[in-house]
Amino acid sequence: MAKLLLKLQRYFRRKPVRFFTLLALYLAAGSLVFLHSGFSGEPRVPGSPRSPAAAEGPGLPYLGVMQLSRGFKAAATMPAGSRRHGPWFKSTSKEPSDRGKSRDNGGPRSRALRSRSGREKEEDRARYIGCYEDNTRQRTLRGMSFFDYKKMTVFRCQDNCAERGYLYAGLEFGAECYCGHKIQASNASESECNMECKGERSNTCGGINRLSIYRLELAQESARRYGSAIFRGCFRRPENVSIALPASQLMLNMSVDKCVDFCTEKEFPLAALAGTTCRCGFPSTLFPLHEREDEQLCAHKCAAEEFESCGSAEFLLVYQTQVQDNRCMDRRFLPSRAKQLVALASFPGAGNTWARHLIELATGFYTGSYYFDGSLYNKGFKGERDHWRSGRTICIKTHESGQKEIESFDSAILLIRNPYKALMAEFNRKYGGHIGFAAHAHWKGKEWPEFVANYAPWWATHTLDWLRYGKKVLVVHFEDLKRDLFVQLQRMVALLGVTACEDRLLCVEGQKDGNFKRSGLRKLEYDPYTPEMRKAIGGYIRTVDAALKLRNLSGVPEDYYPR
Repeated sequence: MAKLLLKLQRYFRRKPVRFFTLLALYLAAGSLVFLHSGFSGEPRVPGSPRSPAAAEGPGLPYLGVMQLSRGFKAAATMPAGSRRHGPWFKSTSKEPSDRGKSRDNGGPRSRALRSRSGREKEEDRARYIGCYEDNTRQRTLRGMSFFDYKKMTVFRCQDNCAERGYLYAGLEFGAECYCGHKIQASNASESECNMECKGERSNTCGGINRLSIYRLELAQESARRYGSAIFRGCFRRPENVSIALPASQLMLNMSVDKCVDFCTEKEFPLAALAGTTCRCGFPSTLFPLHEREDEQLCAHKCAAEEFESCGSAEFLLVYQTQVQDNRCMDRRFLPSRAKQLVALASFPGAGNTWARHLIELATGFYTGSYYFDGSLYNKGFKGERDHWRSGRTICIKTHESGQKEIESFDSAILLIRNPYKALMAEFNRKYGGHIGFAAHAHWKGKEWPEFVANYAPWWATHTLDWLRYGKKVLVVHFEDLKRDLFVQLQRMVALLGVTACEDRLLCVEGQKDGNFKRSGLRKLEYDPYTPEMRKAIGGYIRTVDAALKLRNLSGVPEDYYPR
């Protein structure tokens, strides 16, 4: 043995580089083992079929639910009791099966019918207004315009107009796109808008001197901008206007830019245009920005800008400046160890990170995670690095759905999102990052079909498991949180046992997007779901809806069902 050690010593003296290389590899391996043992892994996709008996629980009968997991591939399963990998050992396996494509273009009448049904499907993005006259000398929509005589689509026109803050998007001659804040022409007969889009034959893109006009809904006030300002809407003047909006200045040559610049210089987050007066302030109980008025009430032309609206003395047009409202930006760890562990549970892609952002702003305390994500930590989620049982964070993000994991928590906020939207969001995250998008090749390739086959059943079983095994569960629908943030956030904060003042919650509304809200503008120009996928997902939705109602909760929102 002594001779062997002597030989090794002489060998490494002659070749020290190899010695230090082996030493470095040894230390690196030890570090990985240490990190691996210190963190819980990624959420499991529960793939093994269960018996009906396993699906039953207090207050929640079988409903044939657990047959959902038959859609999983064996590769996605994980044996019971097996050790889960930590976040540095994430699977990079891709996913599955080709999809057939068929399209029947038909005649003008069938195109018009399909176009109309397409418009109805897209009401979350834009609402079809009608066919309007246009004139080359005096345009109906007088904002930006662009042409594409090969690839124009309805979505592309809407996307470009919305991104630039316009209220309306109009298509003409099959290839021309016009944007504007006001429609300045009369209606025309629908039959006169009869030209198919150059890049999308199933939809109509106006006609000769005729515009197919859409009002951009998009649930995205944050996307409507004038320069650096974010459009908030038209609001009635508050009663104590000088208190609600303490800074003001008379501007005879009023424009949006001038008022926004004035309020930015005064360091206020809100700029309110009231005809020839510019007012500045904060969202508050006196001026909460909850009751929006019809924008036509604010459609009074600015003195300095022909195509801008500047509101009136009674109806204010409000913009959010780039000044940060600091009333809700302070965050810290809990001063003493939490007595209860509260889960912020959701299926992946259901908006968990966004909900964490809102909770941190509303409570002033960091949220934790069952996992570790370095990109989230670097973006300000400082509780990400703490062990999930540390007791220093207000709640814990988790996508877990097993009985053992669920029973580890004392209570939970269960965030549920439309599965069609959640699946697409998680697919984008998986292949494009937290705020990126999956490549076109992934959507059209085998990855998307297998992803849906594996993850769609999990959407249902995740909710059912939390309803079955959770000790105290508050159900929040992502769509309700988006639609009525103030009320839903109050419910969430109450479960967490924290008192948040109303002004702080109003501040959250102004800072709601955060760093991890994926842009609502870039959407697929086609429906990625096949009829078979929709049929399966529709069954999962009905099952979850029934389970919620059995617990005397409101069922899933109506827009979950296939449109």
